[in-house]
Amino acid sequence: MKEYAIIVAGGKGTRMKQTISKQFIELNGLPILMHTINAFKSYSNDVEIILVLPKDEIAIWEELCRKFNYTTEVKVTTGGDTRFQSVKNGLNVISDQKGMVAIHDGVRPLVGKDIIGASYRLAAVHKSAVAAVRLKESIRITDQDTTKAVDRSDFRMIQTPQTFDLALIKKAYEIKEEPSLTDDASVAERSGHKISLFEGSYSNIKITTPEDLIIAEALINNQS
Repeated sequence: MKEYAIIVAGGKGTRMKQTISKQFIELNGLPILMHTINAFKSYSNDVEIILVLPKDEIAIWEELCRKFNYTTEVKVTTGGDTRFQSVKNGLNVISDQKGMVAIHDGVRPLVGKDIIGASYRLAAVHKSAVAAVRLKESIRITDQDTTKAVDRSDFRMIQTPQTFDLALIKKAYEIKEEPSLTDDASVAERSGHKISLFEGSYSNIKITTPEDLIIAEALINNQS
């Protein structure tokens, strides 16, 4: 089956305390977003990549491609006001109804090709495959002034890629948007589909704070 990847890069990165959006911050000599795209191309050069960017940042991306002589082919489309709208715009770029599509955060540049490959293979069987990791620390539920310990083994931290049968996720994104639909798995689940999780990786971090940038740089250096 044809494999697609929608890379959503709409965050402004206010917590990064930088003047540019976090997906464009340089990491080990290359913008974060280019690392992310390279990860999918490292898995397979045949993956068709759709990059979703805010309209006013497409020119920035084009300038960075010139600056870094970055010639990897991607289809660029504009995002919406929310992640839901941005993913939907990305799905609309894909004319096919058959295939598999991985939806991935633009600021998760350290996703391994083994994780990407597993997501496509498992989604081909189960119609969905969502990367997740076990919690390392204890957690508690808070209710105003009281807290209660819960069994952390019952919970998972959800990552991307979140990979789906293309027809299934296209149909799922026809539902009405709601604030509770925070990721693609929740959209598919609201549409009546069972979500299959698979083991992600603790190194597959989402870069949202300055500390994450330091950790990501260390992980890259450790790989080389």
